[in-house]
Amino acid sequence: MISVRNLSKHYGTTIAVNDITFDVQKGEILGFLGPNGAGKTTTMKILTCYMPPTAGTVTVEGKDVMDSSLEVRSQIGYLPEQNPLYLDMDVVDYLHFAAELRGVPKEQIKARTKKMVELCGLKDVFSRPIGQLSKGFRQRVGLAQAMIHDPQILILDEPTSGLDPNQIVEIRHLIQELGRQKTVILSTHILSEVQATCNRAIIINQGKIVADGSLEQLQAAFHGMERITMEIKAPKDGCIDKLRAIQHVQKASETSTSGDLKRFVLETEKGQDLREQIYDLCVREGWKLLELYRERTTLEDVFRQLTKVETN
Repeated sequence: MISVRNLSKHYGTTIAVNDITFDVQKGEILGFLGPNGAGKTTTMKILTCYMPPTAGTVTVEGKDVMDSSLEVRSQIGYLPEQNPLYLDMDVVDYLHFAAELRGVPKEQIKARTKKMVELCGLKDVFSRPIGQLSKGFRQRVGLAQAMIHDPQILILDEPTSGLDPNQIVEIRHLIQELGRQKTVILSTHILSEVQATCNRAIIINQGKIVADGSLEQLQAAFHGMERITMEIKAPKDGCIDKLRAIQHVQKASETSTSGDLKRFVLETEKGQDLREQIYDLCVREGWKLLELYRERTTLEDVFRQLTKVETN
């Protein structure tokens, strides 16, 4: 549905986007993930025809964003990071206005507005001025304007920025619901957003794509260690040496001791599940095993490894 090839954007000597290539298929919810200043918003603006690229091509349903800008825009609903709302307008008037701008036939505007109000949960604020709404409701109005013309593609740039936890959960649920009907690109630097809503992620750093795949694929490709946290009741010292002797344990540290209660964190080779060996050791040594927890590789681990800044 969307094809990006060798896309670059320069601002003088600053390279915001550096020769990136990716595709987005119909029905995907794609998380476009990266730290602040990585090139996410610049890429979104190019995809939505708000700015031209320096090099490369972007096509939407086979139509080039440069050669067929109006046709591409008609297929996209866009919620930029700075929500473009007229605060002195009522919600209903604003949505009617957005529908007219988007070319919705006059006889369909009322029905489309009603549908957006229901879908985005705006019934209680339908006739209120936008300036009187909370940030969460303003985001919902922004989503409604992005969908008023029934586009097949939604591009959302930091849609939960500045929202409180309850509002974030509400917007996430709405995006998940939309993803059943639309192709969604969600640009964010918040890892939990991607984990909660997306089935695929692209990580961009310093203008380059450093990872692309499903969340499971990204976690499986992570090069690092896994951790096991355990708590035992053992009257004698020397437990740490026996834990370090287990095959594939790279590092073991005692994090707390209170009488006979001892807590340890083991770092193990990636892909090695040592819980059975640890249990057998506890049985042999007569330790009472109170807790044994294996930490999985998280998207945060992947993100931090791929976007960390090297220091001298």
